[in-house]
Amino acid sequence: MASPRLDEAHPAVRDRAGRARYRRILRFASRHLAVTWWFELVLPRFGLRWVAERTRAKRMQRFARGFHALALDLGGLMIKVGQYLSSRLDVLPPEITKELEGLQDEVTPVPFPEIRALAEAELGMPLDRVFTSVSPEPIAAASLGQAHRATLGPVDSADTGLVDVVLKVQRPGIDLIVDVDLAALRRVGGWLSHVRLVYDRVDAPALVEEFARTSLEEIDYLNEAANSARFAADFADDDRVGVPDVVWERSTRRVLVLEDVSAIKITDVEGLRAAGIDPAEVAPVFAAVMFDQLFTNGFFHADPHPGNIFVTPIAAADGERPWRLTFIDFGMMGEVPTGTRNGLRQLLIAAASRDGSGMVGAMRDLGVLLPSADTNELERAVSATFARFGGMGFAELRQVDPREYREFAGQFGDLIRSLPFQLPEDFLLVLRAVTLTSGVSSALDPVFNLWDSVEPYAAQLVRDERGNAVQDVARRALGAAEVAVRLPGRLDHLVGRLEDGTLEVGSPRIEKQLGRIERTARRVLAAVIFGALLVAGAVLRADDDGLGTALMIASALPLLYALFAGRRP
Repeated sequence: MASPRLDEAHPAVRDRAGRARYRRILRFASRHLAVTWWFELVLPRFGLRWVAERTRAKRMQRFARGFHALALDLGGLMIKVGQYLSSRLDVLPPEITKELEGLQDEVTPVPFPEIRALAEAELGMPLDRVFTSVSPEPIAAASLGQAHRATLGPVDSADTGLVDVVLKVQRPGIDLIVDVDLAALRRVGGWLSHVRLVYDRVDAPALVEEFARTSLEEIDYLNEAANSARFAADFADDDRVGVPDVVWERSTRRVLVLEDVSAIKITDVEGLRAAGIDPAEVAPVFAAVMFDQLFTNGFFHADPHPGNIFVTPIAAADGERPWRLTFIDFGMMGEVPTGTRNGLRQLLIAAASRDGSGMVGAMRDLGVLLPSADTNELERAVSATFARFGGMGFAELRQVDPREYREFAGQFGDLIRSLPFQLPEDFLLVLRAVTLTSGVSSALDPVFNLWDSVEPYAAQLVRDERGNAVQDVARRALGAAEVAVRLPGRLDHLVGRLEDGTLEVGSPRIEKQLGRIERTARRVLAAVIFGALLVAGAVLRADDDGLGTALMIASALPLLYALFAGRRP
């Protein structure tokens, strides 16, 4: 984490406007930190904890409303901070996350002359030399940039084979704004790292650095273009997915030119029906594509909201799917490392089998729960949630009394926030992707059940786990068999040397040692029999469930002998 002195010495902060922005952010943060310190730390020491508890919800709402107004006024990275905070359900109470939802939709577009000036400076020529036309009205305005429809000029069109494109341009001055905002956030993170109420539950500086990394990646359009190319390569042979081509010759870090792939917005149910596409058929395909990204590719679109996915009608032969899903905006992508992916697989298996204890164990293996966390209450809460809501589709969930939801959500949320844990960035993006997937799919089909899409993956993962277990047992059995095969010959050689007197006995305990060797040999042979029965049962079970199960049960007898027999000295 950068020190406060270095933050203040940053060129962007020394600029007058940057300094004013920096200080405004710090004033807002320090004021609300002081209020929190007074109510949450000082008053309880004087026996006035009830005052803090009674006023907590209103104070949280007041903070969220104040930050909402600050973010809209300052724009830039503060909008992203609000969106980020609204997704940190693991850290923040609902009074804050709910208020900050939808900030992105309130962003004011930059006037087109400013966008034109930046684009021409980046491309090194007037837009008229690159494009036949550019629409001055943005089709999307975000906190870091905005997009306009355009038509490529004849030369570029002939080179690329594209005509209609989208010109995506950063907001002017966004680099300096991001530098100032990150400097202020690092300063605030440093403050929070000294507040026990905070550092007992979350590593604030680490959260700031995590946010800084993703934000800096998002304002680099060449990084977005590379993400797009990688995503396209992952689905190159998959007719379910389309990705816009990048006009690399006209793209820079601040300007991105893409194929215009605008089609039917995925949640435009009426538009889909008008095109002869059944929305209920789109939902499971979309869910399957998202889960392929998460559990197979390990590289996934972390912002699959309805504005970033189109359903594109295509010409198809009879019996083939007459449409595909087209993804856009690859600025926010997630990558699941192998270790995390294995943990997520265990989490998925536990979720699909409604195993609360298994899910908590998977969370611990993922590093989400700190070793000091008392998970008994969490296990009970997860198990109760599964028992009540597990496996329900969206239509069934809508029939549940809202008061029951509120009670469950309140108890569960309070418990989660009381535990010493923090979701890693990649895991947070996974949750975001799954949540958006569920919402979009349910909008397409009110009776859609996310479990129906999850369970085939979970079942395959269970089969893979069993296969790995059988292979491991087989390897152990072969190793034991090799020892068992060699052991009788070694025993015969040892006994022969004893009989002909060539073995020098240097210890009166030789008989005990020989007895131990004999018992060990019997236990090894029992282990070999156990392994053989278990492997044979696992293999045969696929074709003959009765015989396979019988062999696997029978393997318990030699296993018990191998584990406990002959252990006397």
